Amino acid sequence: MENEENDIFFNIINRFVGFHSHDAVRETRNNTDCEYPFVAMDTRQVFAQMGFVSAFLGLDRKNPTAPPPRLLDVGCGIGNVLLIAEQFGFEVYGFEKDEYPYLIAAKLIGEERIAQADIWTYEGYGEYEVIYYYRPFSGREQQLRFEKLIEDSLKTGGILIANHKNSEAIGQDRRFERLSPALPIWRKILAA
Repeated sequence: MENEENDIFFNIINRFVGFHSHDAVRETRNNTDCEYPFVAMDTRQVFAQMGFVSAFLGLDRKNPTAPPPRLLDVGCGIGNVLLIAEQFGFEVYGFEKDEYPYLIAAKLIGEERIAQADIWTYEGYGEYEVIYYYRPFSGREQQLRFEKLIEDSLKTGGILIANHKNSEAIGQDRRFERLSPALPIWRKILAA
């Protein structure tokens, strides 16, 4: 019965997110030759990823840690991932370049935690315990450059949730250890 109830809730969430996704695609100001408009990650997968990282960090929603680990969603879209992460005990932040989804995220999460910024000029990557992304670039070269930027900028001890990576080099990078064989989650264990 519990799985059936979860399916109902996930389906409702996906309908709401899909509604905003459709509008975000229509209203995008991104350069769609190389940048994706807001594309929602499957809610079930986000839930599994946040649950895994929350358990790995020992977070307990009934007895929250002070301060909670800070999570950054790079290209946060409408903030749907941040809403889920917040429920798992993270202090959530995000940034989005595209105006339509940025405005929705700022309303949902709060203007003080959502910035309208560009991936290449954002300067705060090293401030977060967890960084999440869902492949922002359609062009391989830009995506590879972006992945390197995030991996180099992530603080030692930080966790990376990297959906739809183009490069598999992180698997041989001694700075990182994979935390889950099934989920795209790594921890940075060495600075260089």
